[in-house]
Amino acid sequence: QDHYTPSQPGIQRMVLRLEDLMRRIDKDMDDHFQKEGVGYMQFSFRWMNCILLREMPMHAIIRLWDTYFSEEGSGFERFHTYVCCAILQTYRETLMNANFQDMLLFLQDMPTSEWGEQEVEVVLSQAFILSSLYEGSPSHLL
Repeated sequence: QDHYTPSQPGIQRMVLRLEDLMRRIDKDMDDHFQKEGVGYMQFSFRWMNCILLREMPMHAIIRLWDTYFSEEGSGFERFHTYVCCAILQTYRETLMNANFQDMLLFLQDMPTSEWGEQEVEVVLSQAFILSSLYEGSPSHLL
């Protein structure tokens, strides 16, 4: 409920959680983001605010959100951050070889407009693995 209130603390909390998770999951990518001056808020605010609705076709979103609804607790907040981590990992090579401008342009217009169930299934599987490894383990691999 605090996602769409003044200052949007719920969305800000999710962006900070994504940053924390990426720091633990892929320190090299996080270091590259920092080196290039790319802040997570610059690209992931929209991912959290629109719950990836602007990033994928509707049939892929329906499959994704179906999983969020089925997750115990808060799939739209907790599990969604792992999905965002999995998406970043999907494009790791591209992002690691990009500078500030190219990274932001890529992250604001990812090549996901043609994604179908198969691509979503892969991301959901990766997100599930990440959530199994990192959920409830705040200092895991730090």
